[in-house]
Amino acid sequence: MFLGLDVLAPQLSSWRDKALFTPGPLTTSRTVKQAMLRDLGSRDIEFITIVKDIRNRLVALGDGVEEYTSVLMQGSGTFGIESVVSSVIPPDGKLLVLVNGAYGKRLLKIANIHKIPFVELAFPENTNPDPSDLEKNLESDPGITHVAAIHCETTTGIINPIEDYGRIVRKHNRTYIVDAMSSFGAYPIDLKKCEIDFLISSSNKNIEGVPGFSFVLARKAALIAAKGFARTLSLDLFAQWEGLEGDGQFRFTPPIHSILAFRQALIELEQEGGVSARGARYKKNYEATISAMQKMGFKTYLKPEDQGYIITSFYYPDHPNFNFQEFYERLSEKGHVIYPGKLTVADCFRIGHIGRLGLTDVKALMSAVAKTLSEMKIHISEKNEE
Repeated sequence: MFLGLDVLAPQLSSWRDKALFTPGPLTTSRTVKQAMLRDLGSRDIEFITIVKDIRNRLVALGDGVEEYTSVLMQGSGTFGIESVVSSVIPPDGKLLVLVNGAYGKRLLKIANIHKIPFVELAFPENTNPDPSDLEKNLESDPGITHVAAIHCETTTGIINPIEDYGRIVRKHNRTYIVDAMSSFGAYPIDLKKCEIDFLISSSNKNIEGVPGFSFVLARKAALIAAKGFARTLSLDLFAQWEGLEGDGQFRFTPPIHSILAFRQALIELEQEGGVSARGARYKKNYEATISAMQKMGFKTYLKPEDQGYIITSFYYPDHPNFNFQEFYERLSEKGHVIYPGKLTVADCFRIGHIGRLGLTDVKALMSAVAKTLSEMKIHISEKNEE
């Protein structure tokens, strides 16, 4: 039986979503959600104008107004990564990937699927890839044409020095790809200063939109030079850009409602005070979380100097009653969603600090963590606190 809006309205008004302490999808504002409550045609002049506005705003966020362009690509962040890797490396090219977590490894999987030769420069998950090792590899292997790095490796929350890598890549005249999935919009990134040729992020991260598409900020000269290199039809980055530049339309059906939400999210980012203000809010969330969790006896996986304010990995407490799935489910029942770990060397879970969340939300989560520990009869020992 169909329920009219007059019947559904009271249910909708009383609905309260769980707070998502994850790296994305994130808690979004009511107005971002409301922006999706309309229909537009993909060839509608209003929609084409909105897409153009979004593309311009994204380039401005990266301080790349003159040399750069932006391309929206349907699909998750990984679709954007695969679009770049499969589209910009020539048939005789080779990719070097700086790896210190799961997302660096995912880049290698993408290269392997497309039969692109690659070099893996691997480091422990709690360590930044060493710029000097990058330099040595570029000096010794002239076949390397492209270098890829992760800015915020959400496996742990570590922040990698992408500006240092960029200087080395430019010195050796190679092309530089940066996965800024979990950092763009929360950390200031100067595309030109970091010598980035291709930066990738997605709609459901720090801009605080909803899932549906990824985006690439590309140096125009590097993008044009990659014409004809694409190994797929739907992920052809140059062809996607050419279409958006030509008639303003997507080659295939666009995620219209996600794009409408993202446009509203960009406006709200500007209203908040831009990237620096949003980053400051996230940092306060991080600091409040760390302080409360450490008081309860939890230990962080990373050293403070390596930890970013996007997401934090915490060791499982050394207690026989601790079971992560139960811990997770009890917190979820209380209205708070955290994230499992992705480390290969340690048992950890993760708490994100991003999305439309503030200190009141963090305080509520910390209260729920304390209550859950009590329910599970867990007291974290002095040994675990050290």
